[in-house]
Amino acid sequence: MPSLSFECSGVTPDRYAASPTLLFGLKVGEDSGARIHTGVLRCQIRIEPQRRRYDDDEAARLLDLFGDRTRWGDTLKPLQFATVPFVLPAFTGSTEVDVAVPCTYDFEVAAAKYFHALRGGEIPLLLLFSGTVFYRGGDGMLVDQIPWDREINVRVPVATWRTLMDLSFPGSAWLRMRVETVDALQDFKSRHGLTTWDETVESLLRRTEEAAR
Repeated sequence: MPSLSFECSGVTPDRYAASPTLLFGLKVGEDSGARIHTGVLRCQIRIEPQRRRYDDDEAARLLDLFGDRTRWGDTLKPLQFATVPFVLPAFTGSTEVDVAVPCTYDFEVAAAKYFHALRGGEIPLLLLFSGTVFYRGGDGMLVDQIPWDREINVRVPVATWRTLMDLSFPGSAWLRMRVETVDALQDFKSRHGLTTWDETVESLLRRTEEAAR
């Protein structure tokens, strides 16, 4: 029965992907000597926010996700980032494979909101592996499931995430709104002779602040 082990050699932005994508470089080892024909695997990625420190600015940005610091003992729970499939090539001993993980800058998604809140340091992730391995045995081709305890901790520099987002959204962020809201903003923008969406939102913010004084 094959025994697989996993190690992350690094995480880099995919500069040639059509949409924001991180490449997780994985080294997969097998120490029983079995000849792996292929593997159809899944990698579930969780954010482990309790495994790093946060400064006051980051804590303020994380208020929507975890509440005030006084509540973090109860609210600082793992967040789902992604679940992606990947295929192992044939190998004996060890092999390396890049796992492509699509990312989003949609602030309605908890993971994107968490990443955006971080000013520096690293993002603590937990990678959990499952799936099926096909290998050669004495009776021909055999099939086995990967044990559920196959997991590794990975720390991704926040700078890597920033670089990835800058490739697709340089100097900007992405917000999702209802069609009715976009139509209302477009109407306000046209009526006041504003040329950009930034000017439109800034004008509305100024009006709100002035009305609140």
